[in-house]
Amino acid sequence: MQASDMTDKTGNTQEDQIEMMQRIHRDIIDSYDEELEMEVDDRDLGEPGGERSEEEKARRRLYFRELFRLQGELVKLQDWVVASRHKVVILFEGRDAAGKGGVIKRITQRLNPRVCRVAALPAPNDRERTQWYFQRYASHLPAAGEMVLFDRSWYNRAGVERVMGFCTDEQYEEFFRSVPEFEKMLVRSGIQLIKYWFSITDEEQHSRFLGRIHDPLKQWKLSPMDLESRRRWEDYTKAKEIMLERTHIPEAPWWVVQAVDKKKARLNCIAHLLAQMPYREVEHEPIVLPERVRHEDYIRHPVPDTMVVPEVY
Repeated sequence: MQASDMTDKTGNTQEDQIEMMQRIHRDIIDSYDEELEMEVDDRDLGEPGGERSEEEKARRRLYFRELFRLQGELVKLQDWVVASRHKVVILFEGRDAAGKGGVIKRITQRLNPRVCRVAALPAPNDRERTQWYFQRYASHLPAAGEMVLFDRSWYNRAGVERVMGFCTDEQYEEFFRSVPEFEKMLVRSGIQLIKYWFSITDEEQHSRFLGRIHDPLKQWKLSPMDLESRRRWEDYTKAKEIMLERTHIPEAPWWVVQAVDKKKARLNCIAHLLAQMPYREVEHEPIVLPERVRHEDYIRHPVPDTMVVPEVY
């Protein structure tokens, strides 16, 4: 029997398994590249580590060029939000490993955290479980001149809580009765509400989960709940379809981001977000660096060696 004829329990041949491991390796390298985005300057798009085809290099250069351009527009949007005292809430929903965190990072990467902040709430504690369901989310809503990005939101009740049995049927139905009215109230109060669902395929989630398993820097992202969500893929699909159908309202419609290609998803989502607001470039007074005041009697005292961090690098 040839090696290519050997199959594992899932029916994959040895060649399929090798190809999958190569894909995981490439994804891990890409993830490290993505972390370098914080340091990469738009004048230097060098190729750190590993040989790439000319086509891959061209795609990567295009991605960085567009990312930096869109992030420049996000800075303009931020200035306009502050100047106009606009209030914005953006919800990011989707399956585990769908790429929500990646796009949130790219949106906030170059913005002022006092203007644009992220709300990623943990599971409710015993006290919060006794509160009105939306109460703990309401405390994170923006004031004038602020943008709040929810990394998962009140839609947990329509997703994970429903699928995992963390809410009763009555609580589930009450959520669907309440959420349209809650969101309409937010909009009437002057908050612009934008809702994104990041969509990936069954196969893509499987691949990304394997990538996390094989990447020691990302294993922490795989919680027991994530692994269980993988087993209940179809249940989550049904819950998602019901959620979109029952909460897609004119005041706050859902927008679905095709997220199998992570880089394209980030660019498409940011471009769409920018198109949702009538922002304009805000004029600023020229910044002039003042002269430093110097005094003849000033003496700078040396720092004791015992306080200095060793220069290992």
